[in-house]
Amino acid sequence: MIDYNSVLSEKIINVKPSGIRKFFDIASEMEDVISLGVGEPDFKTPWSIRKAGIDTLEKGKTWYSSNSGLMELRVEISKYLERRFRLSYSPSDQIIVTVGGSEAIDICIRSFIEPGDEVIIPEPCFVCYEPIVSLSGGKPVKIPTTAENHFRVTAQELRACVTDKTKLLILPYPNNPTGAVMRREHLQELADILKDTNIMVLSDEIYAELTYNEPHISIAELDGMQERTIVINGFSKAYAMTGWRLGYAAGPAPVIQQMLKIHQYSIMCAPTTSQYAAVTALKNCDEEIKHMVDEYNTRRRLLVDGFNKMGLECFEPEGAFYVFPSIKKTGLTSEEFCEKLLYSERVAVIPGTAFGKSGEGFVRISYSYSLNHLMEALKRIERFLKSI
Repeated sequence: MIDYNSVLSEKIINVKPSGIRKFFDIASEMEDVISLGVGEPDFKTPWSIRKAGIDTLEKGKTWYSSNSGLMELRVEISKYLERRFRLSYSPSDQIIVTVGGSEAIDICIRSFIEPGDEVIIPEPCFVCYEPIVSLSGGKPVKIPTTAENHFRVTAQELRACVTDKTKLLILPYPNNPTGAVMRREHLQELADILKDTNIMVLSDEIYAELTYNEPHISIAELDGMQERTIVINGFSKAYAMTGWRLGYAAGPAPVIQQMLKIHQYSIMCAPTTSQYAAVTALKNCDEEIKHMVDEYNTRRRLLVDGFNKMGLECFEPEGAFYVFPSIKKTGLTSEEFCEKLLYSERVAVIPGTAFGKSGEGFVRISYSYSLNHLMEALKRIERFLKSI
């Protein structure tokens, strides 16, 4: 018999499965579960977007697009980035359309990283960064962020991590799982450190539209930073288009050109139907975004207030659609808390450790669910806390 451990890549064997999927899979096999684990909007994709997709299918527009994506879509992405974030990119050679933001992250990291290169990653953070860096032969260098600093990276922390092997900084704001944001003054402090180096920035801005106190600021907007930043964004979160699998990257032409090679050989192009639908999203759906953000804001306030009243100190998120309450006072680890809550009260949330070691003592709860689900979940969690 074949010894698969001897033929499989040691790199992939050493990669841990996603901690998010573990609890999602358990919950999917149980009855009467309120699952608050997956970051997926409960809103339907706006009708005008769905109709645009249907129209393209009816007209038989089901062929490959160019590798970079439909020019019509890249033009609209360029207009959108200028309109919303004051970023100027050429549709012809500075934008690539990808299969979700996740592919954009993957091909960006792989375009930069060679064995031994260091990549600075603030934690807690989205689960894919570290595995992709490791699979690329790079070394993840983690910056643990804290609630006391509003889960932001400080200039002092960044400076302490930079070495002559540092190739890339991943900047995941607005942040999943904490909901933290970086304001202009915080970004400027980081930019002052980076602008005289050869360190590049991967700015994951998939939640850029979902902010509640101030508009999102991209580090690429700051003086001297656009030339060293790859902006990653997409349609899943803001437009409730998760299943359409569409994202994009915008950055310096020499970098996008190399990212395109990986995209060409591994993917070919993003789904054409999704691309046509995304043109409509960018042209016509600003009001739908505003409506969804208003709804998320109501849910955000409900959960933050609810957890603080229970005695679980809860950082107030300023972006994305997650809360990250501390469960340290229970004496349970994040994993223990989530398992006991799931089996005793049928509420599924994600341990903070799924997003890095610095997430210990926290759990992530998505509020991309209805108010009725959230209110019932709060009742069950409060009952659980009293029982322990």
